[in-house]
Amino acid sequence: MIITRATEYSIRAALYLAKKHPAPVVSKQEICAAEGITPAFLTKIVQPLIRNGLLRSKRGVSGGFGLARDPGRITLLDVMRAVDEPLALNVCLLEGHTCEREKDCPVHGLWREVKEKIDEVLSRRSLAELVREQK
Repeated sequence: MIITRATEYSIRAALYLAKKHPAPVVSKQEICAAEGITPAFLTKIVQPLIRNGLLRSKRGVSGGFGLARDPGRITLLDVMRAVDEPLALNVCLLEGHTCEREKDCPVHGLWREVKEKIDEVLSRRSLAELVREQK
């Protein structure tokens, strides 16, 4: 499993907004400058976060993006799932995929256990906790 650039930048943007919380919105330009994200790429990566209820957007001169929930209630797993990051070590564990060898494969259960541990670790700490740890 390799984290995509879109997922990495989505996490960086969400963490930046968590640092600025409780600011209702942060300008697109500020996020881009602080996190080294191009405006076009930021626009692309925030769409799934908005659709999944993690971010909100405000249009206009005083517009920008903000967290839709308290950062204490958003985990890295939430962000990764929102951007549809496949969190599996093997294609046989991808959602919607049927593994023909599941019953006969000696490592299938191990792959599933590792995936569950990854999910557990990513859901353990919130954006707020990660921001506190950074300071």
